[in-house]
Amino acid sequence: MISPQSYKWFLETTTPVEGHMHAVLRTLAFARTKYQQMEILELADYGKALVLDGRIQSSQADEYIYHEALVHPGLLAHPRPERAMVIGGGEGATLREILRWKSIRRALMVDIDEEVVEQCKRHLPEMHQGAFDDPRTEVRHEDARAFLEQTGERFDLIVVDLTEPLEEGPACLLFTKEFYSLIRDRLTPEGIMTMQAGMTKVGELDFFTAVCRTLREVFPVVAPYQTFISCFGTPWGFALASKALDPRSLSAEAVNALIAERLTGELGYWDGQTHVHAFTLPKHLRRALEKQDRVITDKHPLIIA
Repeated sequence: MISPQSYKWFLETTTPVEGHMHAVLRTLAFARTKYQQMEILELADYGKALVLDGRIQSSQADEYIYHEALVHPGLLAHPRPERAMVIGGGEGATLREILRWKSIRRALMVDIDEEVVEQCKRHLPEMHQGAFDDPRTEVRHEDARAFLEQTGERFDLIVVDLTEPLEEGPACLLFTKEFYSLIRDRLTPEGIMTMQAGMTKVGELDFFTAVCRTLREVFPVVAPYQTFISCFGTPWGFALASKALDPRSLSAEAVNALIAERLTGELGYWDGQTHVHAFTLPKHLRRALEKQDRVITDKHPLIIA
């Protein structure tokens, strides 16, 4: 048995007073890009992991949990999704999950950081599984907000797969009422947005609840949900927003039937029982969502410490 002293350790600070440690076997890539610091590490327990600005984005062992939770609730709620957009999503795993759907004809990924995407293509084939080479895929390296402001294209699904805004800068403007209004206007009438919405651990609910409160200013249907991501060491929140469709109306049996009919391959995490459980929030989360009155705007963005 190898002693803990034999490893190098990566400490991810989840809050100013809390963190999560991982033993590191080796560093596969490191870069300071124009936008962020990127590392691709091989962890003893979780395999390859993408780390941006000191925070794990996904790991080889459990990324399927995060990406299935991020993508499939929105597609399950839509009657026939054909056109999808991913904002962020450097590893290509969000694309991978979207492309499982037989009805998808176009999958556009807009990630501003080309260097991160290229490193993920090279070092994380287990995650993207060839999604970048699928003929339905288009990847653009530009500011997603500027793209949405200029495009006339409409999408059945828009997935926001971004890191939280850790400092005041361009990312802050991708978590505001104005940005969500722009997304709403680029959705088809039955279109749906899904996004990762931060931690749902006790004592750290401000970001999750403020995002959900802000979405309610823009969309008639807002459905928060959560799951536990092992490599993050904390429960994690997501949000679905739409003009009309509500994923909470689907029974476990209906979800299982849709997955069997509309997807290729087998999901590792999401099914009917998981779907119903994820949207059934515990009492303390429901109360926190009810109490939150903060609306995030361009003039008053929310920054994560």
